Amino acid sequence: MNVEYTGRNTTISPKWKQMADQELGRIDKLLGRSVGAHVIFTEDKYRMCVEVTLVAANETLVATNCQDTDMLVALHDALKKIESQAIKHKERRMTVERHGKPDSAEPLIELAEVPQSSAAA
Repeated sequence: MNVEYTGRNTTISPKWKQMADQELGRIDKLLGRSVGAHVIFTEDKYRMCVEVTLVAANETLVATNCQDTDMLVALHDALKKIESQAIKHKERRMTVERHGKPDSAEPLIELAEVPQSSAAA
């Protein structure tokens, strides 16, 4: 998976990258075929914000508004949101794949009744 990191008003520490890589690796295994991710770290006065965008094969998963006074907690919250979205996406996809169209109740060919012989007496 291709992961891009952006730091706005902050420098990205190796610890943050390592945590993001580990969690995104787990989510990548869950989805099976995700294309890439973009993680944005933002620092505003006392507030630390993290935004994560994950591009999967059919859908884009986004986690925004993950804020805290500690960057690791904000990153953990964002990755937790992405993971829950990935689980919902996978369950939705599996439900569609496993449940096909229902069979019709009426048979396609009607069977003709065979006449009984009168010589049975």
